[in-house]
Amino acid sequence: MYRLTNTTQNYAWGSPSAISDLLGREPSGKPEAELWMGAHPSAPSRIEGGEATLLDFISADPVGMLGPQVAARFKNRLPFLLKVLSAAKALSIQTHPTRAQAEAGYAAEQERGLAAGDPARNYVDDWPKPEILMALTAFEALAGCRDAADAERVLAEVVALGAAELEPLRAELAARPEPATVAAAIGRLLEWPADTREQLVSNVLDAAERGVEKGEPYAEDFAAMLRVARDFPGDAGLVAMLLMKRVVLKPGEAVFLEAGGLHAYLHGTGIELLANSDNVLRAGLTPKHIDVAELLRVMDASVPVPVRHGKALGAGVEEFDTPAPEFRLYHAVLDTKTTLRTTLPGTGPRIVLALSGEVELRGTRGAVTLTQGESCFVPAREGVVEASGIADLVIAGPGF
Repeated sequence: MYRLTNTTQNYAWGSPSAISDLLGREPSGKPEAELWMGAHPSAPSRIEGGEATLLDFISADPVGMLGPQVAARFKNRLPFLLKVLSAAKALSIQTHPTRAQAEAGYAAEQERGLAAGDPARNYVDDWPKPEILMALTAFEALAGCRDAADAERVLAEVVALGAAELEPLRAELAARPEPATVAAAIGRLLEWPADTREQLVSNVLDAAERGVEKGEPYAEDFAAMLRVARDFPGDAGLVAMLLMKRVVLKPGEAVFLEAGGLHAYLHGTGIELLANSDNVLRAGLTPKHIDVAELLRVMDASVPVPVRHGKALGAGVEEFDTPAPEFRLYHAVLDTKTTLRTTLPGTGPRIVLALSGEVELRGTRGAVTLTQGESCFVPAREGVVEASGIADLVIAGPGF
């Protein structure tokens, strides 16, 4: 088993202290948004004690590290990427492609000659990016689109509060209450003509303020939009937020985002597990590259994004099952005499992160001890691994 040294991503929306607190070090003074654990080519974890990366180790022995099934199915690539994500500001309104869409989009951009680091790229690799996020703190997110009836009601409320420009969209939703109409309305908002966009956003924000003051049914959603507006004034994505479902996850709850699901994380710290990709199609609330047309082509307004809870496997371990073959997330709390020792869940290659406490992992070939903020890679060849100690762990493994 291999202890990992991981990369922190300093994106502008990151928290100044949440990740450094987990790692037990002083804050860097920069926003720290994501801690990456895995073998993605752009930021692979290093094996502690040297300069070699996890990607190097897997490339040298893919069958031993991944197991024959995973190596064959995913072409000798670790299929998942584990992250700690901490948002102090909103992330972009975004969605992710299917495998077929990613392969076609990547091939097309390669054919156009776009450089790997070109900010105009939509597809940085040819993989899909389904993802699950499990909250470590209260976590506010926009997860999926409202159904047509709910979308019509929220627009009716905003129109009544003074944003008359949205009446045609409300009428369309009333006349054709279906996901395609919601998708079309989101597209209209994101592509609102530039010469009147600032006035639209201003009128909607004024309406939202009145709605909060009056305690209207969507007041909490309006309040979230007003908070985000402080960081993204005049952004058309603020109005598109009206047609997305807002959730606040409690610690231990999760959302799963399959391909096509529109979403934006607003605030909080969580564990994110995703396919080993960095393909993101953005349409608002970001200084990064935006391609509204491509996002709308990939987006599916009918994709459900329910709040998920872990399924107990016994001995303090729960599993978050999803249809994604690339990954499965486990949460293990070893905190009583009956759960001081357990078999590490999952099979094949795994990454283990200690959120707190101390745990010893012992397999057929060796052992490693992790304390808060430390992580390790468990090769498939390690077989059955026992975990003992008092600790809070997250474990990532393949999804099949």
